[in-house]
Amino acid sequence: MFRSRRTPTGGGVFLEMDAAKAEARAQGLEVIDLSIGASDLPPPPEALEALRQALDDPATYGYCLKSGTLPFLEAATDWYFRRYGVALDPRREALSLIGSQEGLAHLLMAVADPGDGLLMCDVAYPSYFGAARVAGLEAYLMPLGEGLLPDLQAVPEAVARRAKVLLLNYPNNPTAALASWDFFAEALRFCQRYDLLLIHDNPYLDQALEPTPSPLALPGGRERVVELFSLSKSYHLAGFRLGWALGSAQAIASLEALKAPIDFNQYLGIQRMGIAALQVPAERLRADAQTWARRRQAMAQALAQQGWPVALPAAGMYLWARLPSSLPFDDLAFAKALVAQTGVALSPGRAFGPGGVGYVRFALVQPEEVLRQSALKIGQFLRQAGA
Repeated sequence: MFRSRRTPTGGGVFLEMDAAKAEARAQGLEVIDLSIGASDLPPPPEALEALRQALDDPATYGYCLKSGTLPFLEAATDWYFRRYGVALDPRREALSLIGSQEGLAHLLMAVADPGDGLLMCDVAYPSYFGAARVAGLEAYLMPLGEGLLPDLQAVPEAVARRAKVLLLNYPNNPTAALASWDFFAEALRFCQRYDLLLIHDNPYLDQALEPTPSPLALPGGRERVVELFSLSKSYHLAGFRLGWALGSAQAIASLEALKAPIDFNQYLGIQRMGIAALQVPAERLRADAQTWARRRQAMAQALAQQGWPVALPAAGMYLWARLPSSLPFDDLAFAKALVAQTGVALSPGRAFGPGGVGYVRFALVQPEEVLRQSALKIGQFLRQAGA
């Protein structure tokens, strides 16, 4: 008899929150959902127009083999050159993905064997934990230290030597922390010392007011770094599931070989949409970054007025906050009680790994006035709970 191989991915917390939101709606509450990081900003109109035109082109309807992705990969490498001044080969150092989440899961399987080690932070996007389990990797979880960065020098020598991959994500989800060029240079030297592949998941690069670092652009980066990018956050096109990997030709070839029997790449119309998005002027991306900055400021100020001081990050669409110590709840119980009583939904920190216990994440996916209203409701809840 066939038996399924269960691979728990930590999604149970989100399932519990989904049920809690549904129950709140059933009780007549208007739910303000700040638990899911899906951008509410409008996509570039020229990207949507490119997709509309593609629907009328029968040449887009068939299977898309690797050669069919070349226009999109050329656009992606041109986009990277404009930003970081590094000219990549679209045929050897780039690959299209059905979203960067798919790309990461397959990349881990492509470059490491079951039982190999993976170095990652103990607070991370939930799918990282699931992808590591599916790949059969032994994850060593690095605590976040100063600046919400891992201390690479604290990784035990034996652990580093058994590892195959260092996985990083800055600007970060859920913490919204930034990493500096110096940190990435240190990370690259660490990977060179222990012969690791550095995977940098980088979908939030346009949510900072200043340009963010790319380890791929550092000396030696092309040999040892793969960066994953996406249309989801910069261009507000999450549902279309289009991403791309850039970097090490050897790792890209391994990823391509693994994906070849699994998928035929994204629909050509979506790729044309991606090409149009990648040509959006930088000033429009900066305008979106300013929107996120105003929302971060508005929500942090509103929470402080309610007696909950929260660190203000320099980038991202999230706030990451430790629960007030006086609350009689853990993070999951807090989030469930909050949505049940106020309709405001947050993500419990434990959904992002063991280092997230006792924290919550605010996704700033509502206009500033709605965020202020949410903070007011949260303040009322805190006072009723005795915080």
